[in-house]
Amino acid sequence: MLNSISKHLLHCTLLFVLLVLFEIFSGGIKVNENSFVAVDPWAEYGTVPTIVLYLLRLLTFLTLPQVMFNFFGLVIYNAFPEKVVLKGSPLLAPFICIRIVTRGDYSELVKSNVLRNMNTCLDTGLENFLIEVVTDKPIGLPKHRRTREIVVPKEYQTKSGALFKARALQYCLEDSVNVLNNTDWVVHLDEETLLTENSVRGIINFVLDGKHPFGQGLITYANENVVNWLTTLADSFRVSDDMGKLRLQFKMFHKPFFSWKGSYVVTQVHAEKDVSFDNGVDGSVAEDCFFAMRAYAQGYTFNFIEGEMYEKSPFTLVDFLQQRKRWLQGILLVVRSPAIPLRNKILLGISLCSWITMPLSTSNMVFAALYPIPCPNLIDFVCAFIAGFNIYMYVFGVIKSFSLYRFGLFKFLACVLGALCTIPINVVIENVAVIWGLIGKKNKFYVVQKDVRSLVTV
Repeated sequence: MLNSISKHLLHCTLLFVLLVLFEIFSGGIKVNENSFVAVDPWAEYGTVPTIVLYLLRLLTFLTLPQVMFNFFGLVIYNAFPEKVVLKGSPLLAPFICIRIVTRGDYSELVKSNVLRNMNTCLDTGLENFLIEVVTDKPIGLPKHRRTREIVVPKEYQTKSGALFKARALQYCLEDSVNVLNNTDWVVHLDEETLLTENSVRGIINFVLDGKHPFGQGLITYANENVVNWLTTLADSFRVSDDMGKLRLQFKMFHKPFFSWKGSYVVTQVHAEKDVSFDNGVDGSVAEDCFFAMRAYAQGYTFNFIEGEMYEKSPFTLVDFLQQRKRWLQGILLVVRSPAIPLRNKILLGISLCSWITMPLSTSNMVFAALYPIPCPNLIDFVCAFIAGFNIYMYVFGVIKSFSLYRFGLFKFLACVLGALCTIPINVVIENVAVIWGLIGKKNKFYVVQKDVRSLVTV
């Protein structure tokens, strides 16, 4: 069996080989006269169409900042770290509250996952912890000294009028509800998120270190029973995004340049209170993004937490589409909000622009084939690099998510091929999400199907 360093070196070799091959075959690297475009677009297509074609080509560069963060994150840091080793005794760890927010629609799922996560903590040796379930509707969580059910009153309102998950999270910080000390820590999970012993050890190391009040780690989606192979393979890109961009911005810079996810969020209580989830309507659709940007603006630092957690991808393509639409609308509200200084959301804004202009970038792929235009060698090289690396993100996500020993070589390679085949479908869904997100109502919070058991008709 290959060790951690060998796996990382093989991954880097595969990445560079695929990038070189893609550059050659796409014309990013000129190897002969056939690689050059011999057309004079100004004479062939006319002035206005030529200007449009060049502008469409330049839109590709909007993705360059996040591509470079992903590239260096996947290359600089070991992409296949060994099992997390505790750096101190779990008995010495400060108090940890594992907080799960739910509407209360999937009570059986929540109760089952609370039990599983509690046992995972105990198996890891963690003793000083509590699991809180914050819900809009009572779910009947069994009484236990390590669990607490908090029902958010219907009449509760925050000072700024925060809605949805942000409202529930802010309710937990009210003096009449909060039972935590300022030096305690909170691990925020979605109702379907499962802890692993590796992630618990990573969290213990993070809170024992105590240098940064905020942290986050990797979430994978191909664990246990896969419900929807299409959405799971499409989400392999998100796995690469965690190991690349997220890890680099937190480990090297300790800042959330591109925001973070809404689950596997670890915060120290005093810092969470100071930043607050009471951020009005703008901070209610993508409350995680708004919170990260506010914390960044207030000078707080972040770090990457070793060890992965488990989630499942959306069960249907409709949920997959709705999920992406909500993310885009929520981030759009954050970027437009005057409460976040411009200097703190520049990279997030550029990333959002690349997402919003995705329909135009997609059309560029068609126009580039039908109406080729000559570009400086550097532009051709960078465009090919961006495209080739984004394709590799799907490949790496599968390699990281699916175990070769569990699936076998044939099924493992089928998953890699399947992920590549999902790219066109994913592109279509992302384009629809962009258009729908821009023209649709932006103050809605769509919750995807979470409990696979409710999909079974008896």
